[in-house]
Formats: sequence, C-alpha cells, structure tokens
Amino acid sequence: MLVIGERINATRRTIRDAVESRNIDAIVHEAKIQMEMGADYLDVNCGTVSATEEPEVMQWLVQGLEAAGPFPLCIDSANPDALSAGLAACQGRTIINSTSGETERFEKVLPLIAEYDADVVALCMDDQGIPPDSAAAERVGRNLVWRLLDAGIAADRIYLDPLVRSVATSPEAVPGTLELMQSLAKTFGGLHFISGLSNVSFGLPERRHLNRAYVVMSIFGGLDAVIIDPLDEALGALMFAAEALMNRDRFCMKYIGAYNQGKLAAR
Repeated sequence: MLVIGERINATRRTIRDAVESRNIDAIVHEAKIQMEMGADYLDVNCGTVSATEEPEVMQWLVQGLEAAGPFPLCIDSANPDALSAGLAACQGRTIINSTSGETERFEKVLPLIAEYDADVVALCMDDQGIPPDSAAAERVGRNLVWRLLDAGIAADRIYLDPLVRSVATSPEAVPGTLELMQSLAKTFGGLHFISGLSNVSFGLPERRHLNRAYVVMSIFGGLDAVIIDPLDEALGALMFAAEALMNRDRFCMKYIGAYNQGKLAAR
C-alpha cells in the first residue's frame, strides 16, 4: 500500500499559519513525523493562498522541504502554474495531484507529466463534474485512463481516484466504487487506484469508523494507494491486516514487521 501523508495542507490551521509566517521549520516537523509513521510520499498543498501567490508559495514549500530532506513529494494543486513551480523545485521523481477528465485541466497538466516524468493522480470526473452514479463513473474513468495511455503515460504511473461519494446521500457509493475498480483493473493492467477518505463519510457522525472501514473494503476492491493522516495508528494497523488477509503480504511479513516496530498497538 502506497501511503501519501496528507498533513502538509494549508486548510489545516497550523500549516496555514506556518505558510503565512514562512515558518519552514514547522513544515519540516510535519514532514518528519509523517515519514516516521510510514508515509511513502508527502502531499504538499497550499491552495488557501490566492491563485497568483500560489506558485511562489509552492516553490518555497518544496525548496524548504528538499533542503531539509529530501522528502518524496506529491505536488497537490488545481492550479497548473503552482504545479509547475513545485515540480521545478523537486529534486527527485514525484507525483502530480492531480489531473482529471476536465478538458482544460487535462490539457494543462499533461505536458507537466511528460516534462517531469511524474506519476499522476487522475480524478474520475469530467466537464460535467463528478459522475452521479457508478455506471457514469466507470465510463468517465475508462475514458480518462485511455486518454492518458494514448498520450504515452504508462498505466503503472496512473493513480485513478474514483471520487467515492458520501454514503449519507448515496447509499450505493461504496459497492459501486469497488465494482468500478475491479472492472477497470481487468482492462488496464498495472493501473493503480487511490483514495482520500473525507468524502465517503461526509455528513455523518464519528466519521473515522466509516473511513477506516472504507479503506479495508477498498483493499478488497483493488485499492493500492491512500492519501491519509499517517498518525492514525488504528487505520495503519487495519491496512496491514487487510493486506495480509487479501494475500497482498506474502506470509504476512509486512504485518509481522509492523508488529515488531510497534505499529499494531492501536486499540
């Protein structure tokens, strides 16, 4: 399971304050604790600043992290100029978060994928927005992957995010998402599936239970990457357990290793 740590995001007050005061030490602290807790990449998002400021702020963030690390980064923005600024400052291979089937966004992000030899998160949406049901989502996702493949992006560099809807308003959302992943995996060998957790539980109490259950179920469906808070030890333990149960952890070696490192102690 590829884990992308979500905590360097300016929607969080501590990060927003650090960005506004240009306190790179606070940012680096967040980076280090996420890596210590098992993150493979660190998502970097400063989207709360204005569109004109965002490229400069993204460059500052990435340069500061690279100087202190380097850390493997996932550059996260809906602003192509901010993506470009962050990618230019990266020293190693990175992940772009994100493109989509929206015409303008796809056309502006595609050259960046090629220029920086980056992997890419592809959001399952198009010019009509987020698909209203699982049938439409499969159609949109399939079309988006074909467009990326036709542009020369290998399937194993694509992380498709099905953009699961909230079960509070769409009770069929999770079964439909599992079916979508299983169907597209049969067509596109090597394609990755990624998910954040916030949408599935939106509008419901004690959201962490739904989020954790969704990840475990999605591992059965083919999910192999997540954007999460790596400090959620219970979620981490459940992911190790689910991968072992799904024969994605040969002889449970990762599970045993996690136990030896004290990563399964959460109750």
